[in-house]
Amino acid sequence: MIEIWIILLAIAVGVAFIAEKINQPYPTLLVIAGLIIGFFHIPVLEGIKHQVTSDKVFQTVIIMIFLSALLGEATLKLPINRLRENKRPILLLSLLGTFLTFLFVSALSFFALKLPLQESIIFGAVMSATDPISVLTIFKSMKLNKRLSIIVEGESLGNDGVAVVLFKIALITTAITGSGIFSASIEFFKVVLGGIIVGVLFGFLASRITRHIDQHLIEIGISIVLFYGAFELAEHFHFSGVISVGTAGLIFGSYGKKIGMSEQTMREMDAFWEAIAFLANALIFFMVGLEVTRISLEGKWPVVIGSIIVVVLSRIVAVITSLIFDKTVPQSWKTVIGWGGLKGSLSIALILSISSDFSGKDLLLAMTFANVLFSLLIQGTTIKPLVKKLKI
Repeated sequence: MIEIWIILLAIAVGVAFIAEKINQPYPTLLVIAGLIIGFFHIPVLEGIKHQVTSDKVFQTVIIMIFLSALLGEATLKLPINRLRENKRPILLLSLLGTFLTFLFVSALSFFALKLPLQESIIFGAVMSATDPISVLTIFKSMKLNKRLSIIVEGESLGNDGVAVVLFKIALITTAITGSGIFSASIEFFKVVLGGIIVGVLFGFLASRITRHIDQHLIEIGISIVLFYGAFELAEHFHFSGVISVGTAGLIFGSYGKKIGMSEQTMREMDAFWEAIAFLANALIFFMVGLEVTRISLEGKWPVVIGSIIVVVLSRIVAVITSLIFDKTVPQSWKTVIGWGGLKGSLSIALILSISSDFSGKDLLLAMTFANVLFSLLIQGTTIKPLVKKLKI
C-alpha cells in the first residue's frame, strides 16, 4: 500500500513543479493530470487507480488524514486581530451566505431540476459552502488585497463547518415540518457550539502547555496532537470536528504563539505545516481528478448542466444578499467572492459518505463531481483574470 502513495506523491509533486514553472495554480493542473491518467489505460497505474478511487480510501484520506492538517495549517497563520476587524463580513458570509446558498440551491433543485425533496436538500447542503482546501490553495497564490484575502479565507474556514452540519441534518430530513425544522435547528446549534467549545478547550490547553516548553520539535508534536485530537474528540461527541479544529488552530496560532513560542519555534512550526499542507494538497487534487473519471454522466447531462448553473447563480446571489448588511465591502469584491466560491474534495467526501442504498446517490454523485470540476477548472483558472480586470 505504501508504494502506491509514494508513486502518487511523486507524480503529484512533479505536476505541481510544472505548474509553478508555467505560472498556473497547481490544484488545477493536478486535477487535469488526474483526469488524464484516469481516462487513459496505463497498465502500470491500473492497480493504483483502483485502490485510490475506492470510496472508503478517498473518504478516509480526505476526512480523517488530511482535513485536520490543512485546516490547522491555515488557521495557524491567520492573524486573529485581522479576523476580528473583519468579523462582520466573515460572519455574514459564513452563516447567512452559507444558509442562503443552501436554501437557493435546494429550492432550485426541487422546482427547476425536479429532484425529490431529500435529494434537493442534500445537494443544497453539499454545495452550500466553499471548500477551504480549494479556496485557500488558489487564493494564496494570488497577491490579493489583504482585507479581501482575510475575508475570503475566514469565510472558507467558517462555512464548511456549517455546511457539514447542514449535510448531516439533510440526511435525516424526508419532509419539511414545523417540528422537523425545530429539531434541525437544535441539532445545528448543538453541533456548532459543541465544536467551538472543544476547540477552545484544546486551543487554550495546548497554548498553556507550550508556555512551559522551549523545544520546537516537542511544540510541533503538540500541534499535531492538537489538530487531530480536537477533531476526533468533537466527532466522538457528534459535534463538528471541522469547527473544532478551526477554533483550536486560531487560538493556538494567536494566543499560543504569543505566550509560549520563541521566534525559532514559530519559524520551524510554520515551515513544518506548510510542507505538510503542500504534500496533502498535491495528493488531494490529483485524487480528485482520478475520482471524477469513475462517474458516469450518461443520460444525466441536462440535470448536471442545470445544477452547475443553479450552484453558480445561488452562490453569487447569496453573497450579494448577505453583504447588503455590510457597506464597507465594495461591489467588485462581492463579484470576486461570489465567483471564487470553489468546490472541492470536501464536497466529494461528503457525497461519497451517503449510503449506497440511497436511491438518488448516482445522480447526486454526477452533479457534485461536475460542479467540483467546473469550479476548479473554470472558476479556479479565471479568478486571476477577473481580479486583474476589476483592478483589485
